Amino acid sequence: MPFSSSYDHCARSTYPRRPTTFLSVLAALAALLAAAACAPADSASTRSAGPSGGPKVLAAFYPLEWLATRVGGPDAAVTGLTRPGVEPHDLELTPRQIADIQRADLVVYIKGVQPAVDEAVQQQAPDKAFDAASLVPVLTGTGEQEHQEQAGGGEAHEPVPYDPHLWLDPDRLATVAADLGKRLGQADGAHASAYTGRANTTAGELRALDEEFREGLATCAGRTIVTSHAAFGYLSNRYGLKQVGISGLDPEAEPSPARIAEVAAAARREKVTTIFTEELLSPKVSAVLAKEVGATTAVLNPIESRPASGDYLSAARQNLSVLRTALGCS
Repeated sequence: MPFSSSYDHCARSTYPRRPTTFLSVLAALAALLAAAACAPADSASTRSAGPSGGPKVLAAFYPLEWLATRVGGPDAAVTGLTRPGVEPHDLELTPRQIADIQRADLVVYIKGVQPAVDEAVQQQAPDKAFDAASLVPVLTGTGEQEHQEQAGGGEAHEPVPYDPHLWLDPDRLATVAADLGKRLGQADGAHASAYTGRANTTAGELRALDEEFREGLATCAGRTIVTSHAAFGYLSNRYGLKQVGISGLDPEAEPSPARIAEVAAAARREKVTTIFTEELLSPKVSAVLAKEVGATTAVLNPIESRPASGDYLSAARQNLSVLRTALGCS
């Protein structure tokens, strides 16, 4: 039977997006800079141990914070802008964080994930920007591959024409790790070889993870994954899967009744047994869809926030285990 439009009332996320308040905090910036040296650490940031005289690195959200901490090691002070458990797309910067961006030696981010960070970097630290999306081939919203060119000018809030979730491809993230090691070495020549060594080690671990995914997903009964939102395009593209997102690239976008019906039809046609949910998004639509098509639900982690235990690598391996079960891999 057709999927009923009565389910669309469930579609709104329990984590509504709030408008960015970037312009309103600029008025406080000048006074804040004078007092920031003696101010307490911002509660909306997470900080790693690092030398007081080393490069100050800001990482926009968890996978980039993990990467910067691994590559920076004891020679750099890494601060994460997004608290654990916060949906990164919803980040609003505090005046303290904007001041930190202005003073940072490097800001590691992915343009298109967090409009507030994009705007602050463009306004406050364009010469200190390290945009991971500019370093690797990116996918369009339809999953097609293209090479990203550095954007010049334009509105900071204009949606980017590509899928920004590149950290879910370990091979691409390995490339970012190597480039980050070089960039930190330029900022801190005294420890350049240490940055390069840690970057190469991290890249090697990520490429080993990539091989685990290749082998683990090589022989599966199914190849289609139905996800809460289309965050898994890079993972699907890399390992020969087909992603069907209930919502698009924006996790807060509300799917229409027609879209939910399309996904239900695809799930039945592809004999999907599992509908994937996410920890930071409401599971209501996925749960209703699973019931409609006779499937179960399971959590597939987009690794946008620090996991409750472990790190990026362990969270990725947990995803591999969940996928192998859902897809019937031998």
